Amino acid sequence: ATVDDITGVVETDPALAAQVVSWAASPYYAAPGKIRSVEDAIVRVLGFDLVINLALGLALGKTLSLPKDHPQQTTPYWQQAIYSAAVIEGLTRAMPRAQRPEAGLTYLAGLLHNFGYLVLAHVFPPHFSLICRHLEVNPHLSAGYIEQHLLGISREQIGAWLMRFWDMPEELATALRFQHDPDYDGAHSAYPNLVCLAVSLLRNRGIGSGPQSEIPDSLFERLGISREKAEDALNKVLQAEVALRELAAQFNHPH
Repeated sequence: ATVDDITGVVETDPALAAQVVSWAASPYYAAPGKIRSVEDAIVRVLGFDLVINLALGLALGKTLSLPKDHPQQTTPYWQQAIYSAAVIEGLTRAMPRAQRPEAGLTYLAGLLHNFGYLVLAHVFPPHFSLICRHLEVNPHLSAGYIEQHLLGISREQIGAWLMRFWDMPEELATALRFQHDPDYDGAHSAYPNLVCLAVSLLRNRGIGSGPQSEIPDSLFERLGISREKAEDALNKVLQAEVALRELAAQFNHPH
């Protein structure tokens, strides 16, 4: 496909078009000159890959509504998803060029990493409320233990199955399935490793849910990123808070 093709698709959804332009114009990217159009935003700032995956994430997000029930003390679903995707984008750029995975796909892995949570809520509503209550009273446990205990399956397994069922790239299914394993070094390991690192960095700053944890050196080494560079990528995203909240709002109110 060409930039013209994706520009045409994005422009058919006025809210998405506005988001793409405002995200490209945000201080996060510090683009020189004004961003005047969707095409400008794609060609000069965001790039084809990122925009196509942002649109894809938005489309998938609209297939499932957010559950009314949710555990207390958690960051709103799409806000956490957008933050994770943005941090992963920065981390991917910080990796050595030779081992860098596909940027658009790592971004999408960040956007959809917790998709199994929406599926759980959609498919098992009564069990989902029970999971929410268990998560609230066991903040020291990861959600996977609680879901395995109550359902015999975790959101990561469900999310990965769904990605395969929808014929999404195998890298994406792997990213969802092994996102909580900092030691994973099987096929496509950069994808789950990046999600693991981004989610852990954010969680250690109070964004997301689940217990905070020390991030092992081996994870940084496998990705070829120093702790300093990772913290830089994180800080840059946290400073773009206003633009990110606006982007998340677009996912929260599908029209």
